[in-house]
Amino acid sequence: MSPVLCVCVCVCVCVCVFSTAQVIKVYNEDNTSRAVEVPSDITARDICQLFVLKNHCVDDHSWTLFQQLSHLHIERTIEDHESVMEVQSAWGMDSDCRLYFRKNYAKYEFFNKPLEFFPEHMVSVSGETNGLMNHSQLIQTFLKSSTCPEIHGYLHAKDQGRKSWKKFYFVLRRSGLYFSNKGTSKEPRHLQFIAEFSDSDVYTLLSARKVHGAPTDYGFCVKPNKSNSPRDLKLLCADDEQTRTCWVTAMRLFKYGMQLYQNFIQPHQKQKTSPMRSISENSLVAMDFSGQKSRVIENPSEVLSVAVEEGLSWRVRHVWHQAPMFLHYATLATTIHMAQPWFHSKLSRDEAQRLIAQQGLIDGVFLLRDSQSNPKTFVLSLCHAQRIRHFQILPVEDEGELFYSLDEGHTRFTDLIQLVEFYQLNRGVLPCKLKHHCARITL
Repeated sequence: MSPVLCVCVCVCVCVCVFSTAQVIKVYNEDNTSRAVEVPSDITARDICQLFVLKNHCVDDHSWTLFQQLSHLHIERTIEDHESVMEVQSAWGMDSDCRLYFRKNYAKYEFFNKPLEFFPEHMVSVSGETNGLMNHSQLIQTFLKSSTCPEIHGYLHAKDQGRKSWKKFYFVLRRSGLYFSNKGTSKEPRHLQFIAEFSDSDVYTLLSARKVHGAPTDYGFCVKPNKSNSPRDLKLLCADDEQTRTCWVTAMRLFKYGMQLYQNFIQPHQKQKTSPMRSISENSLVAMDFSGQKSRVIENPSEVLSVAVEEGLSWRVRHVWHQAPMFLHYATLATTIHMAQPWFHSKLSRDEAQRLIAQQGLIDGVFLLRDSQSNPKTFVLSLCHAQRIRHFQILPVEDEGELFYSLDEGHTRFTDLIQLVEFYQLNRGVLPCKLKHHCARITL
């Protein structure tokens, strides 16, 4: 057996080479890590699928590999098709670089809802007479090389070598990013070239105000692939999250174009080509085992009600099986949520906002947590319109029974699981339904 050659790539990631296989270290949100041996040509999607299988996660195509450069306080999504070894090869010997595995529900959401990601006042397309575009037309302008979409608007930019930030009118085209040195003029003599994207990537800034002195928290930057020097970062800052998301998403589309769309549709194509049900599955019928004799259920509406009743019954039996015998059902109702993936126990407001922002600022991303201001209550943290809102869940006592409510007792639930299931189906007093729960796993 030939000896193993170990090469130290950076402070946080060690790469060991043995033939064509390499060992990489991947982190999750709580900075625990796991090392796995992978082939040298592995892509980001391959690594995500590997960890989905190893951790028995539901593969909803939102799991994502991130590259975080801690010494520069920046991070970006590694696109599904990118070679992870090529990404790591650009890391400097003295750089603090890590790979993170976590959800990103917003990764391809702009293909589903492009009009929400690209506000009309920030987008113009040559040849468009009325300026109005529908869903498919807007996406096609970015994917077709024959069309010339343009993103424009004001951004704050940091002066090179100085701590000051100035506001300029910026224009993003296929040829690169420019700013105007004369108001909003787009004349060639007034546009100054900033960066192009064939050899650069767009990153979001971590702690934009604290670390980079940005005027807002919505910072991002363009970094050349072959440089890890802070001096080579083109630091920019938007006034709000929607504006930043528009610029960052457009830069990704200009860099990768149709490849991003292929990444988006590939999982769905695999689902269509794979057999959905076997012969035995097609012959399954609904059965009722609640009585002394089992029977076939022929009424479709009865099938649903029996399934729900059986599910609730199984939930109670399952928890009772794990719990000490002296616990009463009232105690169960106050603890049954603890094992749910959407419940994050002692999480602060700031930590909840950070976790939701990391996993994608799209409508319906949520989590439940303990209230820090009132130990007897809970809080629902929910994203809507790229903003995170917090709703207090109050305990309501009625004739000795304890219920939970989001609307001051008008709609009551016996436990938090029932509450979440209701608002996944009904918007109620919330601005949108609960759609994607923030998940944290141990690698």
